[in-house]
Amino acid sequence: MQVYGTLRVLTARPSPLEEAKAPHVLYGHVDPATAYSTGAWLRDVAAVIASGHGRPLIFVGGTGLYFEALTRGLSLMPDIPPAIRDRWRQRLAAEGAPHLHAVLRERDAEVAARLRVQDGQRIVRALEVLEASGRSILHWQEERAAPLVDADAAQRFVLAPPRPELSRNIAARLTSMLDQGAIEEVHALRAAGIDSQSPAMKAIGVPELGAWLDGAMSRDEAAEATIAATRRYAKRQETWMRNRFDEGWERLESAARIAGKLGV
Repeated sequence: MQVYGTLRVLTARPSPLEEAKAPHVLYGHVDPATAYSTGAWLRDVAAVIASGHGRPLIFVGGTGLYFEALTRGLSLMPDIPPAIRDRWRQRLAAEGAPHLHAVLRERDAEVAARLRVQDGQRIVRALEVLEASGRSILHWQEERAAPLVDADAAQRFVLAPPRPELSRNIAARLTSMLDQGAIEEVHALRAAGIDSQSPAMKAIGVPELGAWLDGAMSRDEAAEATIAATRRYAKRQETWMRNRFDEGWERLESAARIAGKLGV
């Protein structure tokens, strides 16, 4: 979500002061109306690597799939005709994720069993791949492109603070975000008339603070809902990192220890 231009505060992108201390790339460079993807990010990363910055690259973030794709390669996927993509997204908006999950269960039960009933984005992705190619998305996921980064040659760290500390930090960060203009960012995003099914509209805090703008929640209720959603996401991150990141990833409790390891 940090790639989207409007959401500097709400996605905790580096501040202008931090960006002035060292070159930062692939932050805020995508229009929020664009359905950015892991594949698009890898293409942007390839361009960054090819440009040669003359200093080591440090990749940071919280989406495990991006790191897996960077170091293991991304599954090759078929091109999806715009008409097919638009049709399934329109059906998602009109019929809802649970209904499309039932459709997927009839057509590809194995994939449906792996997806949450409310995960509309992945359900639609599985359906459009199936329609466009005639093959299950599982077939395509078995084939991978070459990775852009040699995992064995890279230093890999997982920031894993103790759970109570993480919980406190999440709450404190949300308070800071509200003070710095997070609600104004949500207002600007909604005013742009972006499709509600676009990924940027589902960034943590956008639906919750949007409910506050609509009068459906109080400020405190919207803040608590955003904190709760962030904690759930952090839990999913931890599960991914525990199950998908191998022993080559070093777990450290603080960012300061990672900085020390890198000599920065």
